[in-house]
Amino acid sequence: MLNMAAGLARLGDLANHPVVSTLAQAFADAGHDLAIVGGPVRDALLGRHTHDLDFTTDARPDDILRIVTPVSSAQWDIGRAFGTIGARIRGEQVEITTYRADSYDGATRKPVVAFGDDLEGDLTRRDFTVNAMALRVPAVTLVDPTGGVEDLVAGTLRTPIDPRMSFGDDPLRMLRAARFSAQLGFDVEENTRQAIEDLTGSLSIISAERIQAELSRTLRETDPVRGIRVMVDTGLADEFLPELGAMRLEVDEHHHHKDVYEHSLTVLQQAIELETARNPGAEPDVALRIAALLHDIGKPRTRKLEPGGAVTFHHHDVVGSRMAKKRLEKLKYDSATISSVATLIELHLRFFGYAEGAWSDSAVRRYVRDAGDELDRLHILTRADVTTRNLRKARRLAAAYDDIEQRIAVLREQEEIDSIRPDIDGNRIQEILGIRPGPDVGKAYRFLLELRLDEGPLGEDEAEKRLRAWWAEQS
Repeated sequence: MLNMAAGLARLGDLANHPVVSTLAQAFADAGHDLAIVGGPVRDALLGRHTHDLDFTTDARPDDILRIVTPVSSAQWDIGRAFGTIGARIRGEQVEITTYRADSYDGATRKPVVAFGDDLEGDLTRRDFTVNAMALRVPAVTLVDPTGGVEDLVAGTLRTPIDPRMSFGDDPLRMLRAARFSAQLGFDVEENTRQAIEDLTGSLSIISAERIQAELSRTLRETDPVRGIRVMVDTGLADEFLPELGAMRLEVDEHHHHKDVYEHSLTVLQQAIELETARNPGAEPDVALRIAALLHDIGKPRTRKLEPGGAVTFHHHDVVGSRMAKKRLEKLKYDSATISSVATLIELHLRFFGYAEGAWSDSAVRRYVRDAGDELDRLHILTRADVTTRNLRKARRLAAAYDDIEQRIAVLREQEEIDSIRPDIDGNRIQEILGIRPGPDVGKAYRFLLELRLDEGPLGEDEAEKRLRAWWAEQS
């Protein structure tokens, strides 16, 4: 429940922030209005930490630059065409934007920039009422023309104007509804939700890069599951990630009480909990979270009904890895993220063979080798993939994974398990066998690597002996 008295007190603290007071005085001395706008005001009322300071003013860009230059250590005008001037003041980066009264051309989401003359008009063009509040400074006056405070109290996301007009102007706002739902824990107001359902097709004018950015921002939140549900339930996800909705009706053979979609959301939430526990204070791991969300997307395509009513999803790990790679490429994710996600999905079932019977050291080495740099993420994903309600089974699987992690730790102490290489390199292979660079060197290298994986470090003398014997057999 929002405590308004405390919230208003925090607004006073925000107005007294050194950066705010410096700018407020500078603009007042120049005869211009200034107001803190959007997220900082919302977060102050909610008692959340404010990361960025955004301001709006009646001053035009040239005047803004003139006013901030004496009180800032750096300035940049890359957003001048849109009315935005950036500056670094007392070590903090801020943006000051001229009141806007934009319109959109209907074919793209690029606005036809028009500067406005009043704060209230600027606020009504923003995405949601909870982001359409401003704090005038230095007067410390809250300006809320669209009922943002009431929606904060109700925990509601609502557009300042008719949602069809708002989303028609900028369809990306529909994805922001999902992100803010995840960030704030708010519900999307019914009329706003209905407008999203009716206008999902308008996402087609939004670039893949912008959609990807909003999806990633949603996944970075503390509760992205809430945002994902908004995307799927409204049909938004069908426009850029249709594999999510396709999982809703598929039964998971390991978890009969949940369909694959619900199972995947549970895995995502559990992965986040494990990620936070293992890496406290670290930035959210988007690649891990994507892998958790998509780890079973291959199931609908591999679903098969067996005699007796059983359902199988053979090779859904390999199929899902390929599907995820293609989808992430379409969303313009970077190659490192795509590679990480594809590897994690392909390997996410590997551990369950260990749970059925302890692996040899050779199998553990191969597990580490195949996971490579993704091993820590794979630990988290595999543990998170256990969603059974059978507590006995859950404890058995957890104990098995405790054991494999301990085995890996022991092998790390005994040998270089994270960068497994043969005891003899390619140059030495050529010297020993008297051969030139070519396919035979690669075959010999792979032979020695398999020995290393099977038996651990052999030492150069023993490796040479085995190599010569192998080469004699080849000859």
